[in-house]
Amino acid sequence: MTREEKSIAIEDLTAQLAGSNIVYVADISGLNAETTSNLRRACFKAGIKLEVVKNTMLSKAMEAAPADYGDLATILKGNSSILLSDTANAPAKIIKEFRKKSDKPLLKGAFINSEIYIGDNLLDSLASLKSKEEVIGEIIGLLQSPAQRVVSALLNQFKDEEVA
Repeated sequence: MTREEKSIAIEDLTAQLAGSNIVYVADISGLNAETTSNLRRACFKAGIKLEVVKNTMLSKAMEAAPADYGDLATILKGNSSILLSDTANAPAKIIKEFRKKSDKPLLKGAFINSEIYIGDNLLDSLASLKSKEEVIGEIIGLLQSPAQRVVSALLNQFKDEEVA
């Protein structure tokens, strides 16, 4: 790869990082071709972009990106892949699902809405994060519940008055 090609690749990677608030870094080395294809397919279905990257290029892209990736650059050793998503818990759920059949992919770290998570031990916590849609749904449910009780009580009150 020439210096110019590397520069273009870093710019592309920087643009991808700038366009996503959710970035997972994982090690998928050692997966056979079939398992890697299945992982890519599952990511595609879940709206996750999976890309194998060179650590030095990812490190330079993180430095150039507008967000502060903090200590995330320290985990860039060995093989690295990035998973870009719009849903905070989606990559963790995919990784967790694949870990039922093998010991890979390993979670190296994640950047989720300016928060840094480092280590495979956080996989369960990240998988249990609620998506924006789930949180909004819960809030709407909570808001509707008291209103429904008030309406129900009022209707019962009117029925009681009609009977009397």
